[in-house]
Amino acid sequence: MPVKIPDNLPAAGILESENIFVMSETRAANQDIRPMKVLILNLMPNKIETETQLLRLLGNTPLQVDVDLLRIHDKESKHTSIDHMNNFYRDFEAVSHKNYDGLIITGAPLGQLEFEDVTYWDHIREIIDWSQRHVTSVLFLCWAAHAALYHLYGLNRKLLKSKRSGVFLHQRTCQHYPLLRGFDDEFLAPHSRFAQMDIDELKAHPALQVLTESDEAGAYMVLSTNSRNLFVMGHPEYQKATLKDEYLRDLAEGLEPETPQNYFRNNDPKQEPVARWHGHGSLLVSNWLNYYVYQLTPYNLDDMSAITPWEEEV
Repeated sequence: MPVKIPDNLPAAGILESENIFVMSETRAANQDIRPMKVLILNLMPNKIETETQLLRLLGNTPLQVDVDLLRIHDKESKHTSIDHMNNFYRDFEAVSHKNYDGLIITGAPLGQLEFEDVTYWDHIREIIDWSQRHVTSVLFLCWAAHAALYHLYGLNRKLLKSKRSGVFLHQRTCQHYPLLRGFDDEFLAPHSRFAQMDIDELKAHPALQVLTESDEAGAYMVLSTNSRNLFVMGHPEYQKATLKDEYLRDLAEGLEPETPQNYFRNNDPKQEPVARWHGHGSLLVSNWLNYYVYQLTPYNLDDMSAITPWEEEV
């Protein structure tokens, strides 16, 4: 089934060229279907690139999805035109009275700042608190996962000596959660961050369950026991060239970044990268949207009280 997006969103042409089913607002208005309503809070600098990455994953599921794009402020972006932001993004005040089936909050290039030093930290906290009352399930990615774990559970990250960038091997630590259906025992996923959560603190918290982890990159997928918050410490949405683009950008800025690990062929940055995580990324988002949004959300979004969490299957 398609993901429904605004008629003229630039991502539409890209996704259609990749044979991903997208549907315009005009066509969707003629269908009598209860679609999943998903809100995306996009904190990444290049809005269009991130929109496309996430819509690519949402468009690869069997559900029809209506997507609203949310911005954190109305300041001009260096990487995205003000016309694009005004045409396709909403301010929080325009959606705060609504309920949504799902919310995705992206990463952000804020890994070396204390949370309280982020200029829009109060607004982030407001949206996280709102989501716990108005959204069936929230998917927090990378920086957003760290921020939400800090705000909701008081668990703080630890800054790393250097940026953790690359593609790392992960293992399942739990076997029988719906989110993990179809997962291999081991799988690859990309990371790009300056901080890491303490995995022992995560495992000790009674409201959290670590589902997958990496010997090199630490905890990866963490689920709240009420099934309504999924914290993913990496970037399953990244495309083949994303880590390369970040690496070249940092080189150009004189930051002397380390070469992303397990990413370029033969670990040689002069060679092309090898994408080995797209299947995992698609499965993760499909399982989240199916089991933690569609299967749990009320048919009438005005009633958010009827959500029953999944329990580990025996």
